[in-house]
Amino acid sequence: MASNDAGDKLPLSRRGRWCLAAALIFVSLSWLSFSWSWIARRAGPDVAIVTDGDIPDIGIPRSVIENWAQYSPYIPAGRYVPLPPGCIINQVNVLQRHGSRFPTTNAGKEIKATVKRLKRVKHYKEDYLKFLKDYTWDLGADDLIPLGAAQSFDAGIVAFERYKPIVTKDNPPFVRAAGSTRVVDSALNWTAGFRAAGRNTIKAKVDLILPETGNSTLDDGMCPNSADGDEESKTWLKLFASSIKKRLRKAAPGAKLTNKDVYNLMSLCAFHSQAKMAPSPFCGLFTANEFKDYEYHADLGKFYSNGHGGYLGPVQGVGYVNELLARLTGWPVRDNTQTNRTLDASEETFPLNRTLYADFTHDNVMVSIYSALGLFRQYLLPNKTLDPAKPSPLRTWIASKLVPFGTRMVVERLQCIGYRPFPKGVFVRILVNDALQPLEFCGGVAGMCELDLFVASQGYARHDGNGDFERCFDQRCCAAAVRKSVT
Repeated sequence: MASNDAGDKLPLSRRGRWCLAAALIFVSLSWLSFSWSWIARRAGPDVAIVTDGDIPDIGIPRSVIENWAQYSPYIPAGRYVPLPPGCIINQVNVLQRHGSRFPTTNAGKEIKATVKRLKRVKHYKEDYLKFLKDYTWDLGADDLIPLGAAQSFDAGIVAFERYKPIVTKDNPPFVRAAGSTRVVDSALNWTAGFRAAGRNTIKAKVDLILPETGNSTLDDGMCPNSADGDEESKTWLKLFASSIKKRLRKAAPGAKLTNKDVYNLMSLCAFHSQAKMAPSPFCGLFTANEFKDYEYHADLGKFYSNGHGGYLGPVQGVGYVNELLARLTGWPVRDNTQTNRTLDASEETFPLNRTLYADFTHDNVMVSIYSALGLFRQYLLPNKTLDPAKPSPLRTWIASKLVPFGTRMVVERLQCIGYRPFPKGVFVRILVNDALQPLEFCGGVAGMCELDLFVASQGYARHDGNGDFERCFDQRCCAAAVRKSVT
């Protein structure tokens, strides 16, 4: 996220005090040793944040980084659009994915197995593989990496600078997190950044951690009949990876690499580069165009599992949408799907009088929430679906723009006094990674809908998914698919 340079003009000692205090409390020593210089230039208490245009300095072109799909680091998808004249924000809801991490345990095992097959080769026929002789696996599993911690910290700074008029000492943010360690750590880093930007005047903290078992709106584990998108993504994997597989097999005789091995190595490029904050040698095995094909593999997987193309994808976001509607309207939650009714009925665990809410979660449930809301419908594509055999340049369903590490959806509630083209009233607008969404499903004008029209447009959520939630458990409904691991 880019600064407008205001923070860079502060004395180092002044900037450093705030960052060091936050880092010592909330970040491990390994994170601190890496990210001090990276964060210090951003964490000055008077800094004004502009979030577009800043790319993590990994030494890899943006054209490659933003084709790492859901494994891309956070890069804004648009420039934050100022409010129209005569409008003020009076409530904000932030939904944010955890920051960049190591591979999950299961994915890491698969990637390591691929690397072992390559390392067993006695004689490489291409010089670009010779680095493998000295390569040693040194990545962790599941947890945040320094970049992920730093970008979450930055996001807290951005939130304070952008929305500080609506928070006070007596009305701090209300923060929830799903129970995974990387999600909780991201929330802790966000609150640390929020406090640092406000000179510790606003006591932001993680108020509630939701277990990733049972009823939870910050996890997508309550629909065993849901699709996994494997069929569509495998179709594309075979089409794009076969030629790469042949090339690598020729360069590494005897490795017997598969199409899935190609995918694993391309994923390792993303994980390894972000962990080391330097170009991974695995990235050099592929071209920029091949990473575009890698992106589409994830686009298909997300679309046909938790997205609009999954027969039970959107319903997994219904519970959160109903919680959002409750906050926006001030009425108690009405939901019969994923919500925890005990927690949502309590003012302590689900208050309705706050002005800033922040929830931290995983990418799959964010995709379901987008779909339940009606965001990112592919109106320009035939049948509004993605073709598993041919990417369309007209698609807007691009995983690296929807759910990169650290992604955030922000729902703003606005009070407007009646300047054209907006009448007097209460409005809603939604930004995904700072890109203002058109909200065509509720008659959006310049990305804004009247609150009443927005609520009316959410009939799918308000009617508990029109029976889809029951289909999640009905053995007669769907062929239960093996679910993907949470990413």
